[in-house]
Amino acid sequence: MSASMKKRLLLLILIDSAIVSFSIYMSHFFLNPYVTSLDVMMFVSALTLLLTHHLFSYLYKMYKKVWRYASLEEMLSLIKVVSISVGTTAMMQAVFFGMIYERALIITWMLHIMFLGGVRFAWRYYKSNGFQTTPKEKRTKINQSYATDKRTLIIGAGSAGQMLARQLKTRSDKTIAPIGFVDDNQHMHSLTVCGLPVLGEIKHLKHYVLEYHVNHIVIAMPSTPHQKLKEIIQFAQSTVKNVQTLPMIEDIAMGNISVNQIRDVSIEDLLGRDPVELDITAISKETMGETILVTGAGGSIGSEICRQLLQFEPARLVLLGHGENSIYAIHMELAALDVNTELVTVIADIQDKERMMDVMFTYQPARVYHAAAHKHVPLMEANPREAVKNNVIGTNNVADAASMAGVKTFVLISSDKAVNPTNVMGATKRVAEMIVQTKNKQSLTKFVAVRFGNVLGSRGSVIPLFKKQIEAGGPVTVTHPDMTRYFMTIPEASRLVLQAGALAEGGEIFVLDMGESVKIVDLAKNLIRLSGFTTEDIGIHYSGIRPGEKMYEELLNENEVNLEPVFPKIFVGNTVAFDYEMVEDVIQGVQEMQTDDLKEAVLSLANRRIEKVLQYST
Repeated sequence: MSASMKKRLLLLILIDSAIVSFSIYMSHFFLNPYVTSLDVMMFVSALTLLLTHHLFSYLYKMYKKVWRYASLEEMLSLIKVVSISVGTTAMMQAVFFGMIYERALIITWMLHIMFLGGVRFAWRYYKSNGFQTTPKEKRTKINQSYATDKRTLIIGAGSAGQMLARQLKTRSDKTIAPIGFVDDNQHMHSLTVCGLPVLGEIKHLKHYVLEYHVNHIVIAMPSTPHQKLKEIIQFAQSTVKNVQTLPMIEDIAMGNISVNQIRDVSIEDLLGRDPVELDITAISKETMGETILVTGAGGSIGSEICRQLLQFEPARLVLLGHGENSIYAIHMELAALDVNTELVTVIADIQDKERMMDVMFTYQPARVYHAAAHKHVPLMEANPREAVKNNVIGTNNVADAASMAGVKTFVLISSDKAVNPTNVMGATKRVAEMIVQTKNKQSLTKFVAVRFGNVLGSRGSVIPLFKKQIEAGGPVTVTHPDMTRYFMTIPEASRLVLQAGALAEGGEIFVLDMGESVKIVDLAKNLIRLSGFTTEDIGIHYSGIRPGEKMYEELLNENEVNLEPVFPKIFVGNTVAFDYEMVEDVIQGVQEMQTDDLKEAVLSLANRRIEKVLQYST
């Protein structure tokens, strides 16, 4: 314990001792004002009360509480300590003196709570209202605040907003000056919360911004449905330029909200869809104490899967990837977390079948999450052989090795572009799905696939490109004004993978209910606005649809649709029959095929044309 902590503890004990002694003396004085000395019973009672108060204060950690942030919870703890200590004193009186001095103990109990609570909450008031500054300093701050502080309106007067307001008022850095709340709960209107007025409804936000000269808004509604939150964000942004929000409820651990958690509104906040929640128990049961292998562990999705897996405490996590820099980066990041999970780095190419066999038999993973793949549509359109080698042959190699090594569950990361594919990348991902569905029939390993939409923030996402274009002053390039896509966040995509692994029975293709598809041009406009510009400032240029791109994507084709979810927001597509012999033909004949033939073969196979797709010699 540091010297300052010892000093604080000693001060609290001395103050409490004085209050306890004074309380029992005053109760005696109120009842017997003409008796100036304490009898033996009162002396022993005072000593008992003093000792039991310190004992129960220690047990209930009263001396470890930060009274600067005291609330109802601390007050209830205080009442509990006082009541138990007074009750113990009453028992002592009954046992040793054959009577209980009820009136004196009741008065003592009241004085005890009044003085102990008063001292502590006076300290909170002192610290919260800045009395530690000199009058001159305080006047200077008040005079400067109107011009320099962020005059802040908090949207949401619930528990999150109240916690935020308290911390804004108590922090020493007064750059953010809370003005009040707006909230749609009419029962709170014209009342005061945390010393701040609840001004009225959100729909009158513009009026309050003008009346109170507000230049900063914080949205403190982390549990609000995403679509409603999106509408509030857009309304707030149309009112003031500087809009921030608290993290989503899933990111707020144990309800502890700090000022540092206020963040700028992000493009993810504008998706208008609630995130998928995890079945923690099921995932933990399948993962805890096991060896887990993630291919493509250095990529956007693979690395996030690794981050989320650690919370379920696997015994060993094997980070497999082809790029040494990305594997080094994720290993260093995870190692810094000081977890009990053993972290193993493996540099390997999934196109090397012998290496995949060696890795699987060496580490004997219980689960494999196969995230390694080429995903960029135009690049793969120009390099179809590499797409097939990595996405088809590589997947086949990893799946074969997993099956032979006795892996329990194999989860393939697929794409919505695998549905009725018009490009090489989507076709190779559909063939990869065919591979794992076939392996599932031939192996004891449970093979499943998970289809994603576009992942915001991933390396292949349009968001980084749009940001660079905005930073350069524009214009932002969009292929077509009517092009739409489904979007999800990297953490959300990774959660879907983990949940699919827990739900796997074998052979399924899992998809996420991703809400409504989003126009790319609307995404670009939102990002421009979030960056503090207008579309007139930056401009939008339509570049035309690139080779292999579709105007819109699908998550399931008409033959796969199954309307009943297997988990909230998670669906399983019906299995569609296909000819696996053709899959084997493509796998075996890749080296002999010419580029055009290879494109035609993989596209025909992915679209399930059962007639012979290509004549070639093997």
